[in-house]
Amino acid sequence: MAYLRDPELIYQQSFTTIRKEADLSLFPPDIADIVVRMIHSCGMIDIAQNIVYTIRAASAAKAALIKGAPVLCDSRMVCEGVIRAKLPAENDVLCWNNCKESVALAKKLATTRSAAAVELWRPKLAGSVVVVGNAPTTLFRLLEVLEEGVEPPAVIFGLPVGFVGAAESKELLVKQCKKSVQFLTLNGRRGGSAMAAAAVNALTIDG
Repeated sequence: MAYLRDPELIYQQSFTTIRKEADLSLFPPDIADIVVRMIHSCGMIDIAQNIVYTIRAASAAKAALIKGAPVLCDSRMVCEGVIRAKLPAENDVLCWNNCKESVALAKKLATTRSAAAVELWRPKLAGSVVVVGNAPTTLFRLLEVLEEGVEPPAVIFGLPVGFVGAAESKELLVKQCKKSVQFLTLNGRRGGSAMAAAAVNALTIDG
């Protein structure tokens, strides 16, 4: 079977196809770039219909990264998916799920390790880029912490996936943060680590 093998041509044709088939007309260019990368990560053109965002989500994230803000991730898969070499200021890309403190906190608080790890985000949360691509409990806990009056991140990419709490956590993100914190999310159950990492990578890669 004949098939395309040239990596650069595959790359170019992929993004050409996405921009041809997806309706990006309602997005400003910087948000459209994120949506395109998210579609590329999952192969689903129709997610464009369910993206919810604040108008400065992309610009706030880019500015934060340029200033050296850390990228706080809810899972190792998100963390590994971020292309560090493209980040503008040798930014830290951090995930504390597997550290002893998170394991102990999860048991103490009777929650997931991802949610418990949010407690370890506190010293770095202000002005950071938060990326949630796995656990709805992380997003719920983050929103609880922000309700305490903690200085917020520059942006939240809230893209947890699943059948329990994913849709609800994203609904709460939109309701709670639409006037106070920049964010981008995908309504419903869909999301995931690949999409979340792609959203960050869209800020730093042309194409």
